[in-house]
Amino acid sequence: MSNLEKLITQKNFENEYQRGLVSLIFVGNWITSRHQQFFKRYEITMQQFNILRILRGQHPKAASINVLKERMLDKMSDVSRLVERLRKSELIERKSCEMDRRAVDVRITTKGLDLLRSIDEELGQLDDSFKSLNEKEVSQLNKLLDKMLENY
Repeated sequence: MSNLEKLITQKNFENEYQRGLVSLIFVGNWITSRHQQFFKRYEITMQQFNILRILRGQHPKAASINVLKERMLDKMSDVSRLVERLRKSELIERKSCEMDRRAVDVRITTKGLDLLRSIDEELGQLDDSFKSLNEKEVSQLNKLLDKMLENY
């Protein structure tokens, strides 16, 4: 019996594709849960962290809400709501775009950059999700996941 079968107490899958899909969903949820617990220490969510990282990459330039939506890992996120929460925490600032008053420019603040530096010091803790794999196996996993994304 595989680890997955023990963890979800299911013995039979119709085929290896079904087993693979269930495994990916299970592992994805496990990793998401670990990330949520990690970011809770910093009083932000995974999605807020994603926005801060995108803005740090743009820094000192601003990003529009649309740019943030395009680059988010979680495509179902309500970016406007996330931006507002980050603004209230003074981690970002937003202003009406000078070129288009309907658009909003979003920039990370010094406080936001400082928070990311603190998180960066601890972020390696999340790598231990892969502790049962060696570097060659992780590289192989990355190639296989990339191959799956050809259908995206």
